[in-house]
Amino acid sequence: MQPLEGFYYFTQVVDHGGFARAARVLGIPRSRVSRHVVALEADLNVRLVNRSTRRFVVTDVGHEVYRHATAMLAEADAALEAVEFARAAPRGTLRVSCPVALAQTPLASLLPDFLETFPAVRLQLHVSNRRVDVLSEGFDVALRVRSHPTGEDGLVMRSFGEFAEVLVASPAYLARAGELTQPMQLARHETLDYAGEFDRRPWELVGPAGEVLQVETKPRISCHDFVVLRAAVLAGLGLARLPETVVREDLERGTLVRALPAWSSPQGVLHVVFPSRRGLLPAVRAFIDFLAQRLPGAM
Repeated sequence: MQPLEGFYYFTQVVDHGGFARAARVLGIPRSRVSRHVVALEADLNVRLVNRSTRRFVVTDVGHEVYRHATAMLAEADAALEAVEFARAAPRGTLRVSCPVALAQTPLASLLPDFLETFPAVRLQLHVSNRRVDVLSEGFDVALRVRSHPTGEDGLVMRSFGEFAEVLVASPAYLARAGELTQPMQLARHETLDYAGEFDRRPWELVGPAGEVLQVETKPRISCHDFVVLRAAVLAGLGLARLPETVVREDLERGTLVRALPAWSSPQGVLHVVFPSRRGLLPAVRAFIDFLAQRLPGAM
């Protein structure tokens, strides 16, 4: 692919009717203009202009190259203008992926403020517990909650803090199911697990002295939806580990209570991943900075 520079100088020569006039308009030496056009002719292996001390004539192929080069340069200018326009202020469409619970609880209350602050930004929010491929699926930002976040190839990660998870049950279930004072007693209880068919793992609990226990459970329900699990635990079907944001009001009202309050689940790290810090569009940067400022206080 030929560099645009040679085509630019060639179109300037044609537009101004010669090398000397083009050089005067551009404010550069005539030899520089001539050198670029000669190099372009050599690269293309054609004669674009016939020139002498008194005559300047564009060849037939030169006219054809001029027509295409003019259109190409106009498109290049339009591309640069589009980039400059996009970088001037946060604007354009922002594609974001977010887990269901995070979207329904803290994010839903924050998005109106973000969109009001940046009225030129349009948001496409993909709400799913599926781990999307940011690069191949064309997302600008993906929010994640992981106990042990790891780097992802080609992506930048920014952490916002920890996402608390609590073990809860309904008072009616605990009254019916009997004593629960030690983690190992969970094996005798009905459990509700946030997991799919093939990724269920033992429950990991951290004790008051920092000791870690892994407890095997046989969940009555396993699914990737906190709304379903919350409804099931409220109905008295068993115990579940749920984000504190999902059950905060239930705990305040007493419709759910914490089980094994001296024990906790490992905290999930709330973070975002995005393709690159370099060339980050203003809308993407504004969204990430907004989340960093507002999201930790909403959890």
